[in-house]
Amino acid sequence: MTPADRDLLQELLYAYGPGGQEDDVREICRRELAPLVDELDVDAAGNLVGLVRGSGEREAPVVRVMAHMDELSMIVKRVLPGGVLQVSQLGTMYPANFGLGPLTILGDTERLTGVLLLGSEHTTPETSQVWQTKPDGGDRAMQWTDVRVFTGRSLDELEKAGVHPGTRVCVHRNRRTLVEFGDYVGSYFLDDRAALTALIAAARLLREEGRRPPADVHLVCTTGEEMGGIGAMWASRTLPGEITLALDVGAAEEEYGVPADSGPVIAYADDAVVYDKAIADRLLALGHELGLQPRAAVWDSYDSDASQSRAAGQAARAALLSLPTLSTHGYEVQHTGTVPACARLLAEYLCRPAP
Repeated sequence: MTPADRDLLQELLYAYGPGGQEDDVREICRRELAPLVDELDVDAAGNLVGLVRGSGEREAPVVRVMAHMDELSMIVKRVLPGGVLQVSQLGTMYPANFGLGPLTILGDTERLTGVLLLGSEHTTPETSQVWQTKPDGGDRAMQWTDVRVFTGRSLDELEKAGVHPGTRVCVHRNRRTLVEFGDYVGSYFLDDRAALTALIAAARLLREEGRRPPADVHLVCTTGEEMGGIGAMWASRTLPGEITLALDVGAAEEEYGVPADSGPVIAYADDAVVYDKAIADRLLALGHELGLQPRAAVWDSYDSDASQSRAAGQAARAALLSLPTLSTHGYEVQHTGTVPACARLLAEYLCRPAP
């Protein structure tokens, strides 16, 4: 990973981007893409859309490339007496994925710090939500109904800060620092900030190398992927072209034959669809040609901006380029070569797409 990509990834990780409130992430992506694309706009669904005009030198398909801006987060369900918050999940996540610790509450007028709490370990069956998660008390997995967000604020203070049902709650910034160890980096929310970094890096490669794709390419930073591919479906429906190609993390697990230090992973299917074989084959062939050690995979318990768009009938063809990642939807780990390898493969595919 280049120093510039590392710095951009860290900036994106620090930015809060819960579903429906991706503004901070969008502004960083807008700044980075502005000098690299021919047009840049925000659509009605909140997607940031950059257009790279095609050279027109030969007939080729228009491609929509998507990476999502939203992150796994929480939403306030109720404000309880004592300034305590009950929260629900936004996306598929569990309290144990992120642990008990500091949070940022995105009030309408003020951002507050809170702490996700289960309760004291030094309790008896009378404190049922703690007892039931102990090995000798039921050994039940921790659920969102078990935990609360302690704010240390009064009800009046929360009201003045604009905290109410619907307020988003995110893992605190002090838990989002990119940790580098050996040939790997780790952090929460590499899904999908690493893919956004790769998308921007691919656009930078095209500009620096003076290359243009043969047909128009729309680079789309999408909203609401964790909540069902909301932004991607809108963009697939409203932008020209038939192909939606998503960039997203993929599970580096033995069951898929994907080690953490592998090259880009080309998906052939997931829970929602079978991906377009011609596009997947071209991505795989280009990956081998470039010496990137690509892998093919069939994902289970998974869908993407592309597959959700295809399944909803908003994209005629779908493809997925995955970044191999350990501990997806938790404290995620990637090889330092993952982002540049995926950026290189994406840039090459856009210049030499499948028919």
